[in-house]
Amino acid sequence: MNAVSLLSSLLSSSRDATLGYLADFSDAELLKRPVAGANHAAWQIGHLILSERFICGEISGFSYPELPAGFAEAHGKDRATSDDTAGWLPRAEYERHFRATREATLAGLAKLAESDLGKATESRLKAKAPAHGNLLALLSQHDAMHGGQFSVIRRLLGKPVLF
Repeated sequence: MNAVSLLSSLLSSSRDATLGYLADFSDAELLKRPVAGANHAAWQIGHLILSERFICGEISGFSYPELPAGFAEAHGKDRATSDDTAGWLPRAEYERHFRATREATLAGLAKLAESDLGKATESRLKAKAPAHGNLLALLSQHDAMHGGQFSVIRRLLGKPVLF
């Protein structure tokens, strides 16, 4: 196994875990906050979609399908604590966009050579992820961090433990 195939495996696994956490959420449950001020799952999954596109934005050969108009604004930091229930998408739409984003990332990754993973990061993420391979690894870590938050919401809703 080489680093490209390892990253592909990690990103596929974290995609499956993220979607698994949300698979039995109703559209209304996506808007449940575990505590006041915490992010609900609808904002978080939108944030994961946007973050992935930003994180991979500087890696040559990565391109993503368009998101609905206003998606970035609806899932920006300003909206994270909003209790407005309008403007959020149904769970199936979040799943579709998350899946399409990850598939585009995996397609871009498949085009990379091992040496491409060592290219220096130029964005504001260079301190956390100094090379392109680190950027890609950061995605699965980001999914896992939000997976912990999804788990808390699952417990609050009385849903079964998944992992």
